Amino acid sequence: MSLVKSVIAAALTVAIAPFGAMAAGLPDMGGKTVVVVTENAYPPLQFLDPKTGDQIGWEYDAMNEIAKRLNMKVEYQNTSWDAMIQAVSDAQYDIGMTGITIKEERKEKVDFSDPYMRSEMYMLVRGDEDRFNDHVSFAALEDGLVGAQSGTTPFYVAVYNVLDGNEQNPRIKLFETFGAQVQALRTGDVDLVLTDGTAGNGYVKASDGALKLVGEPLGTEDFGFIFPKGSELAAPVNAAIADMRADGTIDQLNTKWFLEYELGK
Repeated sequence: MSLVKSVIAAALTVAIAPFGAMAAGLPDMGGKTVVVVTENAYPPLQFLDPKTGDQIGWEYDAMNEIAKRLNMKVEYQNTSWDAMIQAVSDAQYDIGMTGITIKEERKEKVDFSDPYMRSEMYMLVRGDEDRFNDHVSFAALEDGLVGAQSGTTPFYVAVYNVLDGNEQNPRIKLFETFGAQVQALRTGDVDLVLTDGTAGNGYVKASDGALKLVGEPLGTEDFGFIFPKGSELAAPVNAAIADMRADGTIDQLNTKWFLEYELGK
């Protein structure tokens, strides 16, 4: 079973309710405006619609639904991954969302929501790649290069699960955004990009055969929204996530973005 179908199958345990279903007992934030920051680099979680340029994706739908249930207004802004966690920690933004893995060391800077999704790390390569098909054969390919963003889960997977544990390994080429990594992969400047399965499947779907995922998953990760430490928003957002999971809205979002939506079509 594919990763996407596994995620959906695991989630589909309750009946699906319509978007916007009102639930009794959720906190009322009184129309409060919250500033949410993202990178728009991880389809189908958040990205720019190829046709319209609009900001769309699973996380946008989820956040809009959370705001509706909590009586909040959302203002979206964009920043790079490198700046995001520190900017949220500094309270420049109220919430951060960009497929952020829940990690203990990050909890020193920000508070996380409860997990809204679980994913696995995969190897994204060019569609015609035949020199390696897993992390062992890639490691043996002495001139093979991997693209990564410093400080991200894929970076540490590249260092410790794929290569030799040396964070200065010259085979790791650093980029400012995930989108830049994928472009470098397409043009042959790197040979591998590590990505969670959700984003990876989004790029594969959009590539018309130019990209593919290979190998077994290299690790499991839970995604969460981030808040400044001590934020009053964390508990209400967690309540909304639980409510959306209970009434099937999370299932509905999974079906829409991982099974039904096709980039560029």
